[in-house]
Amino acid sequence: MIAWLRKALKATRPQRLLRQLHVPLRVRGRYDAAATTAENRRHWANADLLSANAANSPEVRKILRARARYEVANNSYAFGIVNTLANDCVGTGPRLQLLTSDAQANQRIEGLFGQWAKRIRLAEKLRTMRIARVQDGEAFALMVTNPALPTPVKLDLRLIEADQVTTPDLNWQTVTRDSPYGLVDGIVFDQLGNPIEYHILRIHPGETTQQWMHEYDRVPADQVIHWFRPFRPGQVRGIPEITPALPLFAQLRRYTLAVIAAAETAADFAAVIYTDAPPAGETADVEPMDLVELERRMATVLPGGWKLGQIQAQQPSTTYAEFKKEILNEIARCLNVPFNVAAGNSSGYNYASGRLDHQTYYKSLRVDQADLENVVLERVLTAWLDEAVLVPGLLPDALGPFQVWPHQWFWPGQEHVDPLKEATAQATRLAAHTTTLAYEYARQGRDWEEALRQRARELALMRELGLDDGQVLLPDEREYPEEEEV
Repeated sequence: MIAWLRKALKATRPQRLLRQLHVPLRVRGRYDAAATTAENRRHWANADLLSANAANSPEVRKILRARARYEVANNSYAFGIVNTLANDCVGTGPRLQLLTSDAQANQRIEGLFGQWAKRIRLAEKLRTMRIARVQDGEAFALMVTNPALPTPVKLDLRLIEADQVTTPDLNWQTVTRDSPYGLVDGIVFDQLGNPIEYHILRIHPGETTQQWMHEYDRVPADQVIHWFRPFRPGQVRGIPEITPALPLFAQLRRYTLAVIAAAETAADFAAVIYTDAPPAGETADVEPMDLVELERRMATVLPGGWKLGQIQAQQPSTTYAEFKKEILNEIARCLNVPFNVAAGNSSGYNYASGRLDHQTYYKSLRVDQADLENVVLERVLTAWLDEAVLVPGLLPDALGPFQVWPHQWFWPGQEHVDPLKEATAQATRLAAHTTTLAYEYARQGRDWEEALRQRARELALMRELGLDDGQVLLPDEREYPEEEEV
């Protein structure tokens, strides 16, 4: 029997034999990050494997929204960061430029859309939506008809908070019906995961009145604009972008209060009297915790054996300014905002470091602007044109169906730190044919055709009036007189 077993072991590979005997193989690969030790157990205690929608449950999103709004409303840095981000992203608002072959039709439609955008305060609503995405995680807008608008097109945008988009009677049976998404707290999806219906409360749940608290309207998805950034596959509701920084704001407040308390404690005690003598030593009798009034610029003699000291407002290992700078830098990082923008202070920057830090920030702004175009502006423009074609004589008929009209959006440009260096670099790029006027004007948020026509009119008028054409030479093109030798 033993000889037969030895023969079988020699003829059969160990792995094959183990499989036949159904013995599980031990995985010998190992990652330090996957190991749970006594040191990291508490750190990873809250790690879970919940899905994106389960992790962002209605209760979790409600708590995060409340805390984010509290910080933005009560923390000056949080309020400034959110406001600056919205102003830099949206600015004075986008402008539409049509690129069809009919220049007059382009100009007419652009003018009509621009007037309508001003009437509904589109730029202001876009800034509010950007703020809502930071502190609420998502922004919602309803496309409604407003007869009070003084424009031919009565389309309007009505912003609503994320609290109103919810399903009060949500339960487990409705979550898993008909599709992998089904109904996820306020949004109904089809079998392919496309939203088909939104549930919007008629009254904000935070209102003081309790009347019709749980009544909601079923609004078709083509009338609702939902703007958020999904960080996980399958995520359909957003969480505040400022979420990772919420504990840091609390730490900054605690540290500030601790520094103030240390300074106040030191200021409350003008001086203390203490002795180095042992308990049995000979010293003058002094009552413990006795208060002594001191006059300004007074010279006095202390009791025998006693010394005069003062409490110092000492801080921890780092000073308040260093701690504040580091924690603000960490807070702003989750929003891709550089420190000098978050703090409103560039005193420690030079020209090169300022430009380098802003490159990531400007790239993040361009990503947000492109997302705004795809999610919000394109749908708004389509809805506006759908109503505009119904107004007799408003749009030209020669352009054909507007679904194929080429167009683009112009955003306000970012001002350069050194305009002279930027102008020199721009002239060099144009001379080397590595850029175009359209691109350079677009970086400034301007229409190159409109700018050139305006410049041509200005030059024609200047020549008519006999004025100089106003051409300015660059610094390397100027002729400077030679210095006279002394």
